[in-house]
Amino acid sequence: MTAPGLKLGPIEVDPPVVLAPMAGVTNIAFRSLCRSYGAGLYVSEMISARALVEDNDNTLKKAGFGPDEDVRSIQLYGVDPEFVAGAVRKVVDDLGVHHVDLNMGCPSPKVTRHGGGAALPARPRLVGRIVEAAVRAAGPVPVTVKMRVGVSPRHETFLEAASAAVDGGAAAVALHARTAEQLYSGTADWSRIAELKAHVTSVPVLGNGDVWAASDALRMLAETGCDGVVVGRGCLGKPWLFRDLADAFAGRPLQGPARLGEVVEGMRRHLRLLVEQFGDEGLACRDFRKHVGWYLTGYPAGGERRRRLALASTLAEYDALLDELDPGEELGAGLEAAPRGHTHGPKEVTVPYGWLSPASLASDAAPGREADAWTSGG
Repeated sequence: MTAPGLKLGPIEVDPPVVLAPMAGVTNIAFRSLCRSYGAGLYVSEMISARALVEDNDNTLKKAGFGPDEDVRSIQLYGVDPEFVAGAVRKVVDDLGVHHVDLNMGCPSPKVTRHGGGAALPARPRLVGRIVEAAVRAAGPVPVTVKMRVGVSPRHETFLEAASAAVDGGAAAVALHARTAEQLYSGTADWSRIAELKAHVTSVPVLGNGDVWAASDALRMLAETGCDGVVVGRGCLGKPWLFRDLADAFAGRPLQGPARLGEVVEGMRRHLRLLVEQFGDEGLACRDFRKHVGWYLTGYPAGGERRRRLALASTLAEYDALLDELDPGEELGAGLEAAPRGHTHGPKEVTVPYGWLSPASLASDAAPGREADAWTSGG
């Protein structure tokens, strides 16, 4: 299959593949590792607009980019148009960002309980105000929006909110085809992506949800007509998925599942990139622990060895344990598309009192400063 063209403003994304922002995962090191396997658009962790404007030290560090990032892409979270506009001006002017994505799909309770994240699209007029403010502040830099189907099956918001975003100047809209109530459970309903694609015709529509293998991406485009795919949990512990996606979209044969030796090599590279990013070996090793289980999903590594790897605190410890693995071991049969990362849900979504009432749905008022908490989500 030859990949269709995907343009976000002046940015050509070829193949039409975007790395989804994931809290605590899509930092400089992980983006660099993934990008080494194939082209695409690689987005930062979600960054709080308010925290950026107020120069929070930790947030400023998370908003950094590596010297090899020719296209700097950042995702911002905010509920107040003024904070969002201020953050956009800051990342464009100070960080040289080339693309800004606005998160309107985070299902985290600490975000939705204040009307932010996946609760925000319930106020499409506010969505329009936020996007318009961001676009005005961004100048020639494209602004896109990522959202979910809605708060729950009883409160679906994606069509009206997407229209408001496009009217506000969004260069593209991405849809995670689950509700916030689902969290990461069940399966993504790709028919909603097709519905959005039919509804939004003036800008690209991107699909997100359950792209575990390159074949899933091709199938999503074929079934929905979307213009590109957003890959999240599918690349956890499998950064070479971007190589597979590049090959699939170019019509080249795939290389097949990685043997354990390639997995180990990826783990070593990831670790050293984290050390380079943090400048602290202990911190890098602790940060890497959450990745161990993802990398070894489907491989015969042994429970005790997995446990020790998840507790290692130095590069030497990791190297010694990784040396014990058999590089010739293959991925278990039928596990190429095994789910990774969060699988929890469904769970009732917490939103402010009256947030989903008819009067609230028609409001364009921001939910308040507390909704701009210094937090991250996916």
